[in-house]
Amino acid sequence: MANFALDDVELLEERVAYKGFYQLKQYQLRHRLFAGGWSKPLNRELVWRIPAVAVLLYDAQADAVVFIEQFRVGAMQHPHGPWQMEMVAGLIDTHESPEQVAARECQEEAGVQIAPQALRKVCEYLVSPGGSNETLTIYCGPVDAAQVGGIHGLPGEGEDIRVLSMPREQAWQWLQDGKITNAATIIAVQWLQLNYQQLQADWGV
Repeated sequence: MANFALDDVELLEERVAYKGFYQLKQYQLRHRLFAGGWSKPLNRELVWRIPAVAVLLYDAQADAVVFIEQFRVGAMQHPHGPWQMEMVAGLIDTHESPEQVAARECQEEAGVQIAPQALRKVCEYLVSPGGSNETLTIYCGPVDAAQVGGIHGLPGEGEDIRVLSMPREQAWQWLQDGKITNAATIIAVQWLQLNYQQLQADWGV
Protein backbone atom coordinates (compact mmCIF):
# COMPACT_ATOMS: atom_id res chain seq x y z
CA MET A 1 0.00 0.00 0.00
CA ALA A 2 1.42 3.38 -1.03
CA ASN A 3 1.90 5.79 1.85
CA PHE A 4 0.44 8.76 0.00
CA ALA A 5 -1.01 11.69 1.96
CA LEU A 6 -2.09 15.27 1.39
CA ASP A 7 1.52 16.31 0.80
CA ASP A 8 1.43 14.18 -2.35
CA VAL A 9 -1.20 16.47 -3.90
CA GLU A 10 -0.26 19.77 -5.52
CA LEU A 11 -3.11 22.27 -5.64
CA LEU A 12 -2.70 24.44 -8.73
CA GLU A 13 -5.91 26.46 -8.54
CA GLU A 14 -9.00 26.69 -6.32
CA ARG A 15 -12.14 28.76 -6.74
CA VAL A 16 -15.72 28.83 -5.42
CA ALA A 17 -18.11 28.29 -8.34
CA TYR A 18 -21.29 28.48 -6.25
CA LYS A 19 -22.13 29.34 -2.65
CA GLY A 20 -25.54 28.63 -1.15
CA PHE A 21 -26.66 26.06 1.40
CA TYR A 22 -23.81 24.03 -0.09
CA GLN A 23 -20.68 25.23 -1.84
CA LEU A 24 -19.34 24.01 -5.16
CA LYS A 25 -15.58 24.34 -5.46
CA GLN A 26 -13.50 23.88 -8.60
CA TYR A 27 -9.94 22.64 -8.33
CA GLN A 28 -7.06 22.14 -10.67
CA LEU A 29 -4.54 19.77 -9.14
CA ARG A 30 -2.12 16.98 -9.73
CA HIS A 31 -1.07 14.07 -7.54
CA ARG A 32 1.64 11.46 -7.28
CA LEU A 33 1.14 8.21 -9.20
CA PHE A 34 1.52 4.67 -7.91
CA ALA A 35 4.01 3.96 -10.71
CA GLY A 36 6.02 7.08 -9.84
CA GLY A 37 5.98 10.65 -10.98
CA TRP A 38 3.02 13.01 -11.11
CA SER A 39 -0.34 12.99 -12.86
CA LYS A 40 -1.18 15.54 -15.50
CA PRO A 41 -3.16 18.57 -14.22
CA LEU A 42 -6.70 17.43 -13.37
CA ASN A 43 -9.88 19.51 -13.14
CA ARG A 44 -12.21 18.41 -10.36
CA GLU A 45 -15.44 19.77 -8.88
CA LEU A 46 -16.25 19.24 -5.20
CA VAL A 47 -19.45 19.75 -3.25
CA TRP A 48 -18.20 21.29 0.00
CA ARG A 49 -20.18 20.38 3.10
CA ILE A 50 -19.65 20.67 6.83
CA PRO A 51 -19.58 17.41 8.84
CA ALA A 52 -22.83 15.73 9.87
CA VAL A 53 -24.05 13.24 12.47
CA ALA A 54 -26.79 10.62 12.46
CA VAL A 55 -28.34 8.51 15.23
CA LEU A 56 -29.85 5.05 15.04
CA LEU A 57 -32.38 4.92 17.87
CA TYR A 58 -32.62 1.42 19.35
CA ASP A 59 -34.88 0.03 22.06
CA ALA A 60 -32.92 -2.88 23.51
CA GLN A 61 -35.83 -3.99 25.73
CA ALA A 62 -38.32 -4.26 22.86
CA ASP A 63 -35.67 -5.08 20.22
CA ALA A 64 -37.08 -2.27 18.08
CA VAL A 65 -35.67 0.61 16.06
CA VAL A 66 -37.02 4.11 15.59
CA PHE A 67 -36.77 5.75 12.18
CA ILE A 68 -37.86 9.05 10.73
CA GLU A 69 -39.43 9.63 7.33
CA GLN A 70 -39.11 12.86 5.37
CA PHE A 71 -38.99 14.33 1.86
CA ARG A 72 -35.59 14.32 0.16
CA VAL A 73 -35.08 16.23 -3.08
CA GLY A 74 -32.18 13.99 -4.12
CA ALA A 75 -34.49 10.96 -4.11
CA MET A 76 -37.13 12.42 -6.43
CA GLN A 77 -36.09 10.24 -9.37
CA HIS A 78 -35.63 7.07 -7.31
CA PRO A 79 -38.31 4.35 -7.52
CA HIS A 80 -38.56 4.38 -3.70
CA GLY A 81 -38.35 8.17 -3.35
CA PRO A 82 -38.71 10.96 -2.59
CA TRP A 83 -39.82 10.18 0.98
CA GLN A 84 -36.97 8.37 2.68
CA MET A 85 -36.82 6.11 5.73
CA GLU A 86 -33.84 7.49 7.63
CA MET A 87 -32.18 8.10 10.95
CA VAL A 88 -32.22 11.31 12.92
CA ALA A 89 -29.42 13.45 11.47
CA GLY A 90 -28.05 16.97 11.31
CA LEU A 91 -25.09 19.17 10.42
CA ILE A 92 -22.43 20.17 12.94
CA ASP A 93 -22.96 23.87 12.30
CA THR A 94 -22.47 25.08 15.89
CA HIS A 95 -19.65 24.96 18.43
CA GLU A 96 -21.21 21.87 20.04
CA SER A 97 -19.47 18.52 20.07
CA PRO A 98 -20.71 15.90 17.57
CA GLU A 99 -22.41 14.05 20.44
CA GLN A 100 -24.17 17.21 21.60
CA VAL A 101 -25.43 17.90 18.08
CA ALA A 102 -26.63 14.31 17.78
CA ALA A 103 -28.52 14.53 21.08
CA ARG A 104 -30.11 17.85 20.09
CA GLU A 105 -31.22 16.47 16.72
CA CYS A 106 -32.87 13.54 18.51
CA GLN A 107 -34.99 16.02 20.42
CA GLU A 108 -35.80 18.22 17.41
CA GLU A 109 -36.54 15.47 14.89
CA ALA A 110 -37.96 12.69 17.03
CA GLY A 111 -38.93 14.18 20.38
CA VAL A 112 -36.41 11.90 22.12
CA GLN A 113 -34.18 13.05 24.97
CA ILE A 114 -30.79 11.34 25.06
CA ALA A 115 -27.75 12.34 27.09
CA PRO A 116 -24.76 12.87 24.77
CA GLN A 117 -22.66 10.47 26.85
CA ALA A 118 -25.23 7.70 26.29
CA LEU A 119 -24.53 7.62 22.55
CA ARG A 120 -22.40 4.81 21.17
CA LYS A 121 -20.26 5.60 18.13
CA VAL A 122 -20.86 3.26 15.21
CA CYS A 123 -18.50 4.70 12.57
CA GLU A 124 -17.34 7.79 10.72
CA TYR A 125 -17.05 7.74 6.95
CA LEU A 126 -16.80 9.81 3.78
CA VAL A 127 -20.23 9.89 2.20
CA SER A 128 -19.22 10.30 -1.46
CA PRO A 129 -15.49 11.09 -1.74
CA GLY A 130 -15.56 11.10 -5.54
CA GLY A 131 -17.35 14.44 -5.49
CA SER A 132 -17.91 15.67 -1.92
CA ASN A 133 -15.88 16.20 1.25
CA GLU A 134 -18.87 15.37 3.48
CA THR A 135 -18.22 13.15 6.49
CA LEU A 136 -20.91 11.47 8.55
CA THR A 137 -20.53 10.11 12.06
CA ILE A 138 -23.17 7.55 13.01
CA TYR A 139 -24.17 6.88 16.60
CA CYS A 140 -26.56 4.44 18.24
CA GLY A 141 -28.70 5.74 21.09
CA PRO A 142 -31.07 4.09 23.57
CA VAL A 143 -34.77 4.86 23.29
CA ASP A 144 -38.15 3.67 24.56
CA ALA A 145 -39.86 2.93 21.25
CA ALA A 146 -43.29 2.83 22.88
CA GLN A 147 -43.00 6.51 23.81
CA VAL A 148 -42.19 7.93 20.38
CA GLY A 149 -44.24 8.86 17.34
CA GLY A 150 -45.99 11.78 15.72
CA ILE A 151 -44.78 14.62 13.52
CA HIS A 152 -41.64 16.56 14.42
CA GLY A 153 -39.02 18.90 12.96
CA LEU A 154 -38.45 22.63 12.82
CA PRO A 155 -41.04 24.33 10.56
CA GLY A 156 -38.70 27.28 10.14
CA GLU A 157 -36.24 24.94 8.43
CA GLY A 158 -38.94 23.36 6.26
CA GLU A 159 -38.86 20.09 8.20
CA ASP A 160 -41.87 17.78 8.15
CA ILE A 161 -40.74 14.59 9.86
CA ARG A 162 -42.79 11.51 10.72
CA VAL A 163 -41.47 9.26 13.49
CA LEU A 164 -42.17 5.53 13.51
CA SER A 165 -40.85 2.40 15.16
CA MET A 166 -40.61 -1.20 14.05
CA PRO A 167 -39.09 -4.48 15.26
CA ARG A 168 -35.40 -4.83 14.47
CA GLU A 169 -36.10 -7.94 12.40
CA GLN A 170 -38.55 -5.98 10.25
CA ALA A 171 -35.95 -3.26 9.64
CA TRP A 172 -33.47 -5.96 8.63
CA GLN A 173 -36.02 -7.44 6.23
CA TRP A 174 -36.77 -4.01 4.77
CA LEU A 175 -33.07 -3.58 4.08
CA GLN A 176 -32.91 -6.93 2.30
CA ASP A 177 -36.04 -6.08 0.31
CA GLY A 178 -34.52 -2.80 -0.87
CA LYS A 179 -36.98 -0.58 1.01
CA ILE A 180 -34.18 1.27 2.80
CA THR A 181 -32.26 3.08 0.09
CA ASN A 182 -29.93 5.62 1.71
CA ALA A 183 -26.39 4.57 2.57
CA ALA A 184 -26.25 5.82 6.16
CA THR A 185 -29.33 3.89 7.26
CA ILE A 186 -28.18 0.76 5.42
CA ILE A 187 -24.81 0.94 7.21
CA ALA A 188 -26.46 1.48 10.60
CA VAL A 189 -28.97 -1.37 10.22
CA GLN A 190 -26.21 -3.73 9.13
CA TRP A 191 -24.15 -2.69 12.17
CA LEU A 192 -27.14 -3.21 14.45
CA GLN A 193 -27.71 -6.69 13.07
CA LEU A 194 -24.14 -7.56 14.06
CA ASN A 195 -24.21 -5.85 17.46
CA TYR A 196 -27.76 -5.90 18.88
CA GLN A 197 -27.00 -8.72 21.31
CA GLN A 198 -24.09 -6.76 22.77
CA LEU A 199 -26.29 -3.68 23.05
CA GLN A 200 -28.94 -5.69 24.86
CA ALA A 201 -26.32 -6.93 27.31
CA ASP A 202 -24.79 -3.49 27.82
CA TRP A 203 -28.12 -1.71 28.14
CA GLY A 204 -29.44 -4.08 30.77
CA VAL A 205 -31.82 -6.43 28.95
